[in-house]
Amino acid sequence: MAKAGCPYASKCGGCDYQGIDYIEQLRIKQDHIDGLLGSFCKPQKIIGMKDPLYYRCKATVEYTHLKDGSYISGVYEKNSHRIVKVDECLITDKHANDIAMTIRALLKSFKIKTYNEDTGYGLLRHVQIRVGKNTGEVMVILVVADPIFPSKNNFVKALRARHPEITTVVLNVNDKHTTMVLGERNIPIYGKGFIFDTLLGMKFKISPGSFYQVNPVQTEVLYKTAVDYAGLTGNETVLDAYSGTGTIGLIAAGSARDVISVELNENAVKDAIANAKANGVGNIRFYRADATEFMTSHEIGKVDVVFMDPPRTGSTPEFIDAVAKLKPSKVIYVSCDPETLKRDLGIFAKKGYKTRRIQPVDMFGFTKHVEVCCLLEQLKSTNSPEKEVYYESGNGQGFQRKCIYRSQ
Repeated sequence: MAKAGCPYASKCGGCDYQGIDYIEQLRIKQDHIDGLLGSFCKPQKIIGMKDPLYYRCKATVEYTHLKDGSYISGVYEKNSHRIVKVDECLITDKHANDIAMTIRALLKSFKIKTYNEDTGYGLLRHVQIRVGKNTGEVMVILVVADPIFPSKNNFVKALRARHPEITTVVLNVNDKHTTMVLGERNIPIYGKGFIFDTLLGMKFKISPGSFYQVNPVQTEVLYKTAVDYAGLTGNETVLDAYSGTGTIGLIAAGSARDVISVELNENAVKDAIANAKANGVGNIRFYRADATEFMTSHEIGKVDVVFMDPPRTGSTPEFIDAVAKLKPSKVIYVSCDPETLKRDLGIFAKKGYKTRRIQPVDMFGFTKHVEVCCLLEQLKSTNSPEKEVYYESGNGQGFQRKCIYRSQ
């Protein structure tokens, strides 16, 4: 089984397990999950990847030009903004690797200056490449400090001559002194400005700022597990919280009576609505709102199943309390951080929810990260006293009562 042996590993810092046999990586992750979450129930055997190399379908590449006029590209060294020159990342999609190298050569040909964070001079800040694993569509995002890109049409023509698989090229304008990769303004200079990929037979739109799992092959395993755990019969009302572009909710909609999708990010909601229409899903409603405020301030009615896929920081006691008050019979918790998952499962336990299944899924070979899908079921009664938990959190952009889209 693959050990990779990346020549850049000592400087890059992006991979934790370079040089370690993949089977051994899975054992390490299994032991970690067992020790961390075993008190709730015995975790299932981790589902590993068939091929742990070249799986990342999203790459952010840094570029800089040197005093001798040459260019280098790669990634930031861990905990710094020093660029490690990388010609091929062994966990990044091969198309993305090749396109990144072509752009490096074109920057020199077109005399495009890279952005200097210290001086604020230069044009190109980063390049992000996103690949539709199942559709073959490719989006190249040129993150620039200024929307005026010299000879942009010729640049795109030269790029596509080498890579006809590229279906869209976008200028993303980031003119702020910030560490954020993407700015707020997107200007398509070739194609529609987005791509599509498919998961479990459904079509999903990927815009420059869209969240979409970087490992689509294992994402299908993860989401299928989540929907299987829900045990939907077609009679349930489902709440999909932290819903992003609607992936889990849309996949579940085919087996549910009604789906309520809640997401705070406006662009993600727009993509979710487009995804529903593209797939002809008619039994889902989308709300742009903070999920906690939505549940506490809106008359939702009876909810049978809650799907939740929070960010790495996990959920909050306020959110979990709001879920418990809805009294769904099942909660399906998808987590990208087992540490915060442990904390949240403990809070759910105090609210009368028993963790029945824990399924680790390896999405990120050669790194320490692992996704976990959990099935929690409501106990009919509990004699366990509840303890108040105090937790500070912001309330985002507030709650909006308006339903943005409701299919008929």
